[in-house]
Amino acid sequence: MTSPPRSLLHRIGAVVAAVVLAGIVIAGSPAPGAVAGGYAAAGPAASLGASTLAMAQSHPFYAAAVGAEQTDGDDFDPGLIISDYNFFNSAAMTEEQVQDFLDSAPCKPRDDSPCLLDFTQDTTFQAAVERGHCDAYLPGQDESAARIITKVAAACGVSPRVLLVLLQKEQSLVTRPNASGYLRATGYGCPDTADCDQKYFGFFNQVYNAAWQFRQYTQHPDRAFRIGEVPVGFNPDTGCGSTVVKVVNQATANLYNYTPYQPNKAALADLKGEGDGCSTHGNLNFWLLYSKWFGAPDTEPYPTVFGPCANLVGGQPCASPRWVLDDVEDVEAR
Repeated sequence: MTSPPRSLLHRIGAVVAAVVLAGIVIAGSPAPGAVAGGYAAAGPAASLGASTLAMAQSHPFYAAAVGAEQTDGDDFDPGLIISDYNFFNSAAMTEEQVQDFLDSAPCKPRDDSPCLLDFTQDTTFQAAVERGHCDAYLPGQDESAARIITKVAAACGVSPRVLLVLLQKEQSLVTRPNASGYLRATGYGCPDTADCDQKYFGFFNQVYNAAWQFRQYTQHPDRAFRIGEVPVGFNPDTGCGSTVVKVVNQATANLYNYTPYQPNKAALADLKGEGDGCSTHGNLNFWLLYSKWFGAPDTEPYPTVFGPCANLVGGQPCASPRWVLDDVEDVEAR
């Protein structure tokens, strides 16, 4: 058998190191106790008030969670709502950890709907998209909410924590589910200024399409909300005004593309209140819920020496260089 060239061995060694680093990135994340082609989604969460948080903040489950309740609106940074690492880390929770989270959450349905811990649904095949976009989703029968969340997260490179927070801030599905909430689970296809598009109804459909849309924003970032200085309004009513926000990362741009408003001074002055007539709470509630459940949203665990891909900057994980794959293919062909 012909031995591989020495230069290839050195290159393979470099790749092994990269793979080890990738394993650290995955294993090192702290554990907590119809596809829409370019469809722009703005969830109804912008119009939801602080009542979305009421049950979460009053139950001992959340007092014992790994996060910490935010009490000062001045700590909210409209340009950095969540780090890329915390937004795109699809290995942040396993299926078992998501199930444990749902099992422990205080849930009181508003009708005869099940809590997420008991919810199951048949899922459908979703084809892989372009390179760097969502991988294929393989269907299953009676898949639990926890399985759907983690499978979608893995397919589209979005954190399961982000999806859990999204389900709560859009429809209170973690704590106060109802039939309408399951149909509109992530607010996908439900702009604030129009009725929901019923072709996107259904829990799996909603979770998959929201994650798909986040990946679409990431792979095609030239949008109204992008990294850099952009105007962000306070309310669908343009009379409420806007300010220029310096968006520093793709994850925050994704949140604004999904829910295109920032909290105003009245909302930030009283985090448990309703603000004033121009207040919207969607992205504020995302920040509050993530902090409460999972800790500071803006953390990046790896020093810059590891390179930006270790912290999933821009939503892009570390990958093997093309020259390594070319060399391996050359060896296999000999």
